[in-house]
Amino acid sequence: MITIGAATGNETDMIMIIDDHPLFCEALQMTLTETLAVTRIHASNSLGQALEDLRTGPEPDAILLDLNLPDVAGLDGLTRLRNAVPGVPVVVVSSMADDRIVAAVLQAGAAGFVPKHSPREGFIAAIRKVMGGGTYLPENYTPPTGGAGGGDHGVVDKLATLTPQQGRILALVCEGYLNKQIAFELSISETTVKAHVTAILRKMGAQSRTQAVRIANSASFASILRDGGVS
Repeated sequence: MITIGAATGNETDMIMIIDDHPLFCEALQMTLTETLAVTRIHASNSLGQALEDLRTGPEPDAILLDLNLPDVAGLDGLTRLRNAVPGVPVVVVSSMADDRIVAAVLQAGAAGFVPKHSPREGFIAAIRKVMGGGTYLPENYTPPTGGAGGGDHGVVDKLATLTPQQGRILALVCEGYLNKQIAFELSISETTVKAHVTAILRKMGAQSRTQAVRIANSASFASILRDGGVS
């Protein structure tokens, strides 16, 4: 467990960091340790590893999530993480700090957003804010006209209805995996995969796998920026 009582007023809290950049992760851990008196931090270098850790370990009180992970596509990682631990505040950490992306992750349920280039005070303020039940916004953030990049907000809501297993399967479908390959990858039966795919299509409002992939991809950051009029 992590002790940050001096900073939050709680005797024991647990914080998880999900980031695949060792140097950044080490610096972030040092910041939390030195400033918030954190004694232990759980770090995962991929979303898949984090989800597995959440299934087998204690539930954290806050999560710091890097969106640019090798096994994450756009908002999919955030929605899968929130679906796995719906009551845990997630602070997104990303080098992509465009207002439309910030708006998109907030609309997807993030409790805060901290640009990676922020000074250490920004990360400290974010943790304190969300641990107190608030929402942290980066300095100079201005909500974009028309919402999160003008995209389809319904896509985020659809992704949020997927179970963690369905989220993993959809991610593999988006990568072009066949049912047999997905079954092998996740160590489940092909029949189970088919059942999940059927449920995914229903939740996504799709008539085919191709359409489900197209819908899921519309939640990507490239799509958000393009829809917002970036040339």
